[in-house]
Amino acid sequence: MSSDRGFVTSAKRIVVKIGSSSITSAAGGLDVTAVEALVHALVDVRQSGTEVVLVSSGAIAAGLGPLGLRSRPKDLATQQAAASVGQGLLVHRYTDAFAEAGFTVGQVLLTVDDVGRRAHYKNAQRTLNRLLEVGAIPVVNENDTVATDEIRFGDNDRLAALVAHLVQADALILLSDVDGLYDADPSLAGAQLISDVVDASILDSVELGGVGSRGVGSGGMVTKVEAARLATSAGIPVILARANKIKDVLTGSSEGTYFHATGQRRATRLLWLAHATDARGKLILDAGAENAVRNSGSSLLPAGVTAVEGDFEAGDPIELVSQTGEIIARGLVAYDSQEIPALLGRTTAELASELGDGYGRELVHRDDLVLL
Repeated sequence: MSSDRGFVTSAKRIVVKIGSSSITSAAGGLDVTAVEALVHALVDVRQSGTEVVLVSSGAIAAGLGPLGLRSRPKDLATQQAAASVGQGLLVHRYTDAFAEAGFTVGQVLLTVDDVGRRAHYKNAQRTLNRLLEVGAIPVVNENDTVATDEIRFGDNDRLAALVAHLVQADALILLSDVDGLYDADPSLAGAQLISDVVDASILDSVELGGVGSRGVGSGGMVTKVEAARLATSAGIPVILARANKIKDVLTGSSEGTYFHATGQRRATRLLWLAHATDARGKLILDAGAENAVRNSGSSLLPAGVTAVEGDFEAGDPIELVSQTGEIIARGLVAYDSQEIPALLGRTTAELASELGDGYGRELVHRDDLVLL
């Protein structure tokens, strides 16, 4: 497989993600010089004809200084307060910097619910595509001001991978405060930069660390690798590099780590089911139903389910689980969780005859199901 990075310069649309530590100062607040350097690089590629979506962390970190906080707060309420202060400062800085080059910024704040529910997901997709159509540069961030612990992406790396698929990007660039992926802790002698990841097996022997040393972000190498897995499995190549190398990366240089695309472009609906949703419950399958779902392309019928877990409504995403506890698929359930126990182990014909035609349908239709 070629390690040529010409796909970056030939891309018609790219998503670039920048981490908090790369655009904020050690004392708290935005690093104006770093922000302007990023914007200048993106302006250059935008002026060459490539559409750009920027996924930017930094709202909470930007709010620390103005609020007199020395480090990222632990409690959710203070994080939300810092995000409320910092988000305005962040988008204002981007708006001014891009305006100097004649480009308009469109702020898009997302929560897990916005990509976890189909109607919201389609609306976010329409908004992003329309911003690009009218020549604006979308600046995307998690809506930390209103997100709760239960409905958070947890980091913007995952969000960036989902946005890359959402807008059908040709490349995803993850910018960080490290040069790329190393085979060991980069602070250790002998640690080697991995220039190419051609398949997931390369990662088996790699030790992934925690969050950055400055502690202003919520991600780390683990989240970046997982984001790369998500994007590459959907046919989107990924570059992970140090933020101050962005101009080199965008010209197709060999900076950082290149994660090669390992899968094919998937229907947006299927990737949404596989990665953008948080399951609201589980259905436990017997051996026959597991085989039918895995190998026969079948829908899930009540007769093949032995138990139900969780509290969910019809249309919610749920996990399909084997008798051994393995998650084999994710799908959109056709019934509320309270209805399902009375249906288990019974055929759709029996249910339709006894309860009415509305109960003769599948628990999860094949078109609403994706294998994991």
